Amino acid sequence: MLRCACVGSSNKVKTEADSDDISEHPRDDKPRPYLCTVCHKRFTRRHYLNVHRKRHTGENVYSCTLCEKRFSSQQGLCYHMNIHTGKCKCTECDKCCQSRQHLAVHRRSHSGEKHFECTVCSKQFTRSGDLVVHRRIHSGEKPYKCHLCEKTFSQSSNLHTHMRVHTGDKPFDCPYCGKLFKTNTDLKRHVHIHTGAKPYSCRHCSQRFTQLIQLKTHLLKSHNEGTWLTCNICQKKFSRSDQLKQHLLRHEGVKSYVCSQCPKHFCTVQESKSHQLVHSDYKQFCCGLCSKDFKSKHAVVRHFKRCSNKLSFSNN
Repeated sequence: MLRCACVGSSNKVKTEADSDDISEHPRDDKPRPYLCTVCHKRFTRRHYLNVHRKRHTGENVYSCTLCEKRFSSQQGLCYHMNIHTGKCKCTECDKCCQSRQHLAVHRRSHSGEKHFECTVCSKQFTRSGDLVVHRRIHSGEKPYKCHLCEKTFSQSSNLHTHMRVHTGDKPFDCPYCGKLFKTNTDLKRHVHIHTGAKPYSCRHCSQRFTQLIQLKTHLLKSHNEGTWLTCNICQKKFSRSDQLKQHLLRHEGVKSYVCSQCPKHFCTVQESKSHQLVHSDYKQFCCGLCSKDFKSKHAVVRHFKRCSNKLSFSNN
């Protein structure tokens, strides 16, 4: 059995640590004399401030011996170990959470409970932390800065993932095909391709989805449940905040991603990656009907539809 030296007191520590984030608990009137000079959050103890500062620098000194994931505090590592033990597992999708509190919050993704609402656009969230992060879309705040390239982020988790751009680290590997990933979330999303698992089901119809974001998009488009995000320039509507962000870049004419092999510029990293196929002869996608190879997933899907139609027509 996996054990961690601080597990015995983890529940108490977690409650105290969470309560020190003033943005998460705006009604808490505890005195917070310790101020983060980067994002202006206040804390009740200097220790909590010191741990919090590491989120801005991307410093992670505590490493898990089982999956090599790293953490900025020993407390974070201790909670992470609960994931490996399966102590707090969701009965709906078998996801293992760090604590019972995290499990209770996770279950809202299946029940659809959303207690936290944005006062600007009325979008609702299952967690207060998600609402805090969402508000930065409206304010433009990006308090987390990479100390190597000065790039800023709205979430500490995005900064941690970004640091792997500099290190080239991809610590998560697929047990089915060996493909490497920068984040555990990307790995879990990829594994669904092999297992065919669809843990997220619509409560209005029989459709099921491999990703939560797919379910949210379905609820909005098919059942009008949720809030559309509207571009304030052309009024175009989007179901996801990342889509709106990318769209706004086009209005601003911002093309930050440059091809290393030609002068072309792109608005998003995904567009830049897709463009790289132009300079490569590698064809990783294959049609299951005629064995023809393609460079992109989009191309093989489009071809497969035509190929299957031709096959059904010839059989008739």
